[in-house]
Amino acid sequence: MVQQTNSINSPVVVTPFMDSSATMSSREIAELVESRHADVCRTIDRLMASGVIQGYAPTPYTHQQNGRTYHFYEINKRDSYVIVAQLSPQFTARLVDRWQELESQAGLPQTLPEALRLAADMAEQNAKLSQRVRLDAPKVAFVNHYVEAGGTKSLRETAKILNMPEKAMIDVLLRDKMLFRQSGNLLPHALRQREGLFTVKTGTSDFGHAFTQTRVTPKGVQWIAQRYASELMGG
Repeated sequence: MVQQTNSINSPVVVTPFMDSSATMSSREIAELVESRHADVCRTIDRLMASGVIQGYAPTPYTHQQNGRTYHFYEINKRDSYVIVAQLSPQFTARLVDRWQELESQAGLPQTLPEALRLAADMAEQNAKLSQRVRLDAPKVAFVNHYVEAGGTKSLRETAKILNMPEKAMIDVLLRDKMLFRQSGNLLPHALRQREGLFTVKTGTSDFGHAFTQTRVTPKGVQWIAQRYASELMGG
């Protein structure tokens, strides 16, 4: 393994192409794409949270000018392309050149098949990320709306909040064993109650009739939104 030092005093570790230990600092990525390092780290955090790139542990460093402690990431080659494609795709060629320069210095030239495979990998991951962002958009809108609502909701109120057809929502909850029917009532399975997704309210109506009603907790409404957004949420 050969270690190269970049212009911002953060190491770039170069190993053979297929060795996942070959890394480039998030600080150098920021310099290459002319972005703030904080923005690069936020992009990395978002891609890790969505599972598009692997998980990385932050490494602390002390800023030479202000003496404050910050963190950076050491990113492998494949993930560095995904990050740059999301952050500043116009600088992808610059990243390619930098990796080739480092690998050439280390005596580890990249072959054309390797480059093509990496490009195909990056395109596939970008497509998956774009699809996930599109599918998650209604969930994000829901969370922003529902945080203020609070409290438990009836199944009808839940469907209205989420802009889902009530019958279709109930059908999928029955299908997926979230609810079951008993004596004309829709009730949650005990496990779902223990998970805090539903509660059951019992009482007597104004007309003296006993009733049982399933209520959806805020956690349950969020779970339904996340689980069934692409299947049931309206545009």
